[in-house]
Amino acid sequence: MTESAHARKIAFAAFVRRALDDARAMRAWSGTEVSRRTGVSRQTINRWVRGDWASDPEAERVVAFCEGLGLNPTAAFAALGWERAATPRAATAPPPMDPDVEALLRRLVDPNVSDAEKFHIRETIRYLAYRPSLPVDVRKRGNRAG
Repeated sequence: MTESAHARKIAFAAFVRRALDDARAMRAWSGTEVSRRTGVSRQTINRWVRGDWASDPEAERVVAFCEGLGLNPTAAFAALGWERAATPRAATAPPPMDPDVEALLRRLVDPNVSDAEKFHIRETIRYLAYRPSLPVDVRKRGNRAG
C-alpha cells in the first residue's frame, strides 16, 4: 500500500470517528441508529473506522452516510482525496423542492423563529423521514375513502 493510500485511510477513518462521536454526543444515537438513518451497514461503518478496506468506499455510501448525519459530503471526499465533481450525484441537478418543504427550511434559518419551534419542526421532519412506509393496499384504501 502506498503512503498516500494509507494516509487517506487514516484521514477518512478520523472523519468517520468524529462523525460517530458527534452523533452519539449530540443526538444520543447508537451505532445501530446511525446505520438505520444513513442506510450504511454497521459492518461497513466499522471497516471505515478501522481503515480496513481494499478499495475506496462507494461514493453513494459516503454521501448517504454524510447526509444521514446532516454532514456535507465534501469533508469526507476531501479526506478520501476525491473531488466533489467526481461523484455521480453531482452530475444531476437536484429535483425541484416542494414549496412546503422550502417554507419549513426558511423557518429553520429564520432568526425570529424560537429555538423551541425549530426543535419541533426538526423532530417532526425526522419522524416523517424515518417512519415505516404504509403498505400499498392501505394507501389505495385511503384514496378511495374521499
